[in-house]
Amino acid sequence: MKIVIPGGSGQVGTVLARAFHKSGHEVVVLSRRPASKQWRTVEWDGETLGDWIAEFEGADAIINLAGQSVNCRYHDHNRRVIKESRVKSTKVVGDAIAQAWKPPRVWLQASTATIYAHRFDAPNDEATGMIGGAEPNAPDTWKFSIDVATSWERALNESPTPNTRRVLMRSAIVMNPDSGSPFSALLQLVKFGLGGAAGDGRQYMSWIHDQDFTSAVLWLIEHEELEGPVNLAAPNPLTNSEFMRVLRSAWGMPFGLPATEWMLELGAFVLQSETELILKSRRVVPARLLQSGFAFQFPAWPEAARELCQRARGNEHMA
Repeated sequence: MKIVIPGGSGQVGTVLARAFHKSGHEVVVLSRRPASKQWRTVEWDGETLGDWIAEFEGADAIINLAGQSVNCRYHDHNRRVIKESRVKSTKVVGDAIAQAWKPPRVWLQASTATIYAHRFDAPNDEATGMIGGAEPNAPDTWKFSIDVATSWERALNESPTPNTRRVLMRSAIVMNPDSGSPFSALLQLVKFGLGGAAGDGRQYMSWIHDQDFTSAVLWLIEHEELEGPVNLAAPNPLTNSEFMRVLRSAWGMPFGLPATEWMLELGAFVLQSETELILKSRRVVPARLLQSGFAFQFPAWPEAARELCQRARGNEHMA
């Protein structure tokens, strides 16, 4: 297949491009800063139509991952960039598909599990999950994240692309041991003895192993009955305290100091990030994937954590 990945130069895009290239597919990454890699990269600005639209002709799949990283402080400038980078890139991808003589068969659009409500009582699936639903006293940053997610999805739903199947990938955190990844950051805490519970540790963490993520994306491309929102998350989310306990065990670290909310706020300020990424309860399950017959290789965190730690050790030996 020919697979075009707008915004594919980041962590998740590299995971997908590497896997698809290894499987023999033609991969084209659209990036603001084209780099020489194993696969072809084409320059775009994520906002306006250009020569890059020729890549869409006859493509089998478009996987749009474009958007400014949310790992930053949510001040006014960053809020505007985070939201506009997602909405504008989604709109221009839709415009490019609409203009194609032979439009792509499927458009997979990045979204996020953060679109669901902060809750502990029940998991969120695609049919019954609570969208948004931030409590009146919820931090302003949490409300902003939901606004970004709903605006992002609205941009796809309003795009005039009747001949292309569209899927909204509501992805949980993709776990892979690459340097700079979320898993790498969590593992660093464990290595330094800081991998205890965050806050009260009751918040749920939804996650997906990178091999299951790439398999699920390929599944979405191949299964034409799937369109609309699909949760890309392992079927067994768990609380932050249990998630970190399992990770410590997988690495062989006997203890992990917990972090109170004020400590997290201070750390987030120093690292120029937000505690919303840590404290919001994301309890998401992949009902539509499971109903369609998709089988997870790593459905539970203990097995996934052990495999990821093994690869992380291998990366250290190679460095």
